[in-house]
Amino acid sequence: MARIEFDKKDYQKAIIGAVILDGARSFNGADPLEELRALANTAGAEIVGEVVQNRQRPDSAYYFGAGKVDEIRGMVSELNADLFIFDDDLAPAQVRNLEESLQIPVVDRSGLILDIFALHARTVEARTQVKLAQLKYLLPRLAGRWSHLERQEGAIGTRGPGETQLETDRRLIQKQIIDLERKLEDIDRERENQRKKRDSLFKITLVGYTNAGKSTILNLLTEAGVLVENKLFATLDSTTRRLDLGHGETALLTDTVGFISKLPAHLIASFRSTLLDVNNADLLLHVIDASDPDLEMQILTVNEELNRMESSGKNRVMIFNKIDLIDDPEQYQSLRVRYPDAYFVSARETTGISELMSKIINEFGKSRMEVIIRLGENEQGIYPELARNCRILETGSKGSDVIIRLAGSRSAVEKIINNNPQIRYTTVA
Repeated sequence: MARIEFDKKDYQKAIIGAVILDGARSFNGADPLEELRALANTAGAEIVGEVVQNRQRPDSAYYFGAGKVDEIRGMVSELNADLFIFDDDLAPAQVRNLEESLQIPVVDRSGLILDIFALHARTVEARTQVKLAQLKYLLPRLAGRWSHLERQEGAIGTRGPGETQLETDRRLIQKQIIDLERKLEDIDRERENQRKKRDSLFKITLVGYTNAGKSTILNLLTEAGVLVENKLFATLDSTTRRLDLGHGETALLTDTVGFISKLPAHLIASFRSTLLDVNNADLLLHVIDASDPDLEMQILTVNEELNRMESSGKNRVMIFNKIDLIDDPEQYQSLRVRYPDAYFVSARETTGISELMSKIINEFGKSRMEVIIRLGENEQGIYPELARNCRILETGSKGSDVIIRLAGSRSAVEKIINNNPQIRYTTVA
């Protein structure tokens, strides 16, 4: 039986293409294939040809018009290409029609991104998430992918209901999906236990477009030593490190998978760790590549993804990274005028980092609450809860009462007070 994985052929020669629809939002109108080119290069393709077509609406059979498909077929023959990569998601029927016409494999945007994800997944969690996303992507595209799929089994022992190999493969994939989802649920429970232990700490999450420099900032602020490459989706695993805020205070800083335009919802949904890290954060640091000509569209894409995660109301700081790569002083000043509350840094040259740290410390201070709690003899059993969720600054006694000065996140302190209405407390200004 055929293996249910994507072929990992070393595609040396690829033609890339896009359809620009009327009224559609696109990156960098002067070069609509720039991002697809970067994705294809990251996946290891050698681009030998490019094609773009403007249309009012996609063709139902090919997405491209029939004439453009004939043109691409000629390019395949002339350039000896062995892969066609398309810059949007294609319906399964469109993939089959294009493959039959071009006589080479066709990969759409989701398939290409999944291939890159598979190359960069390193931990058990990331590999599980990628495999789950691959199978969910593959399931509706089974028909026609292998030559044996439509063949009726007719040998002894297979007669009777007349089940096709396609149905067998579909059931096998559905079972694998269920198994992977259960495995991720176990991972989620383990992560949730880890998060509960960190509830008392200030949590900061780096978000942003892929290759904006989030991992470089994490390394700079925490000496994390995580992989940094000038590639799309170099980081797939959430990485959390302690960030020293001075005066004995500590925060947790987490790097997450980068966003990209036209990323289907099912791919984001597969990366539950990123969803949880974003939703549980006290502060989001939105990192932007200040040197990228499409930064405005990238900002919009990240904001839209955060809205999909229902995190639009999170406290957020914008960080324009890579300012050392901006050649035009007027462009730099224009950014500062348009985004007066943002921070402008170069993680590579450490420019602007001290100002950024001051902002983080200030946000940390605003999120904290300090109280003095007085516990009577019958109330002292909650001391372990206090120590677990807050930082004990000082303890003392007055008669049989215990006096505790503590600090913690406003939500943690308020939760303790609300859950124990009998305790007496005073808020420290």
